[in-house]
Amino acid sequence: MAFATPPPLLTWSAFVEFERNSDERHEYLAGEVRSRAGGTPEHGRLVANMTGALGSVLKERPCVVMSSVVRVHVRATNRSTYPDAFVVCGKLITDPDDENTIVNPVVIVEVLSPGTEASDRGEKFAHYQHLESLKDYVLLSQKERRVEVFSRGAGASWLMTPYGPGQKVPLPALGIELDLDALYFNPLG
Repeated sequence: MAFATPPPLLTWSAFVEFERNSDERHEYLAGEVRSRAGGTPEHGRLVANMTGALGSVLKERPCVVMSSVVRVHVRATNRSTYPDAFVVCGKLITDPDDENTIVNPVVIVEVLSPGTEASDRGEKFAHYQHLESLKDYVLLSQKERRVEVFSRGAGASWLMTPYGPGQKVPLPALGIELDLDALYFNPLG
């Protein structure tokens, strides 16, 4: 089932098939298919620095760091996205309809951009909160050296803690700290 453009509404399984045959990646929200925009060099650098830092710290643990080429599905809200980076620990659980879609991230990372910041802070985060496995949600700013970590508390509460230059960024779900300045390191200036 190959489409030049996605039809107005698709079932999840039809979307999975559509995406397999597409040259582009799309997000899915309860039948609606949305195209994903490309990123900036700064966005790409921050994602690479974050995945590298996470991979280095977690290399001796039963965790895997994934990049935005792998999809996450929130079954409770029927939404799928391609987070900039995410971490799965223990058993990797995939969606019953698609072995290439993950349903149990422990940490999700998004790099904020002018076009995605409102969604990353609002609508998308509201969907991610339905992932029982998710314990930390991390936002990296492109405008300034600032990282915000939202950690799941009791019940439905989330605690946001901001971090700036010279600070360590704890990820309680993983029991690690990352050097904020290293996340923003740019050897090209």
